[in-house]
Amino acid sequence: MYGKRWFQTLVLFILVFLLILLLSVTDFVFDPVFKYLAAVAVPVIGAGVLYYLTRPIMKYLEKYKVHRVLAIFIVFLLLILIGYLIINYIAPIAQKQFSNLIDNIPKWVKSAQDLITYWQSNQDMIPANIEKTINEVTSNLQSYVEGAMTFIFGFVSQLIGFVFALVLVPFFLFFMLKDGDKFVPFITQIFNQKKAANIRSLLHKIDEALTSYIQGQLLVSVCIGVLLFIGYLIIDLDYALTLALFGMLMCVIPFIGPFISVIPAMIVGVFQDPMTAVWVAVVMIVAQQIEGNLISPNIMGRALSLHPLTIITLILAAGSIAGFLGIIFAVPFYAVVKTIIVHFYTTYQDSKKSKEDALI
Repeated sequence: MYGKRWFQTLVLFILVFLLILLLSVTDFVFDPVFKYLAAVAVPVIGAGVLYYLTRPIMKYLEKYKVHRVLAIFIVFLLLILIGYLIINYIAPIAQKQFSNLIDNIPKWVKSAQDLITYWQSNQDMIPANIEKTINEVTSNLQSYVEGAMTFIFGFVSQLIGFVFALVLVPFFLFFMLKDGDKFVPFITQIFNQKKAANIRSLLHKIDEALTSYIQGQLLVSVCIGVLLFIGYLIIDLDYALTLALFGMLMCVIPFIGPFISVIPAMIVGVFQDPMTAVWVAVVMIVAQQIEGNLISPNIMGRALSLHPLTIITLILAAGSIAGFLGIIFAVPFYAVVKTIIVHFYTTYQDSKKSKEDALI
């Protein structure tokens, strides 16, 4: 019985649950570690994203015999130039449009309330439950808007704290670019040659998965933001830059991001002119078609091979656990975990075929 697979699996599950129980009982031991990880998470993640975006530029400069440190400084100069252009030419316009958008929300709320009141006064037969629901929505509409605005301002305050944590990002980024190639040899030096080669293969696969996702998703988001901005300008939509920037930010979220990004633009379009809302939908459809048929296949390809249902499930679960940050990092985290599991499984299967001990 002890050699049966079902018994070994049962013992494995029992040991895992006992380990989880032990960790929950001794959480005070790991609490300082979790606090330390939380403190460095923002700069490390921010620097990691920039690392995958700027590493190709550094490698390109190194091909032309540019010293690595000099190439890193050139990369930093490019980042500073991009930041300068955003702060001086994009941020003031977006801030002004956002302020005007916030100022117009009470007018839109009043218009919606007047429209509902007018519709109610011209209806002879309205079921009691529907009328009750309409009255509740009408009376609480202002509170709903205030709640939404509270959420937005709370998010902005969190974003400000996030920005302060970003001060450390340049320091982390510099050493990642300078010493990033030393990470794999440092990890593999304690293993024998065969295991070291296997670990190098695993780390290379993880690096490819993260590169494909981070570079691809951000480039796709920028392309969609540009397409939306051009489309909004063509249909003369108010607050075009702010809404396009919001669309670009939301498109960082895979699959469902574009659907979220169109909601504010549709609301603005309805109050500007009902026909404009239709044109907003047309702009989004055209942008999605261009992105789905031209941009994504050439930038991202099918590197991650994730089913849309898997993406939706991941985003819903991560959002309920870790909020907005969980939504953003759910897919790359899953891609890394999937890569590790597939690699270990393949290694195990190969070791069984060759009748050797598993490398890991």
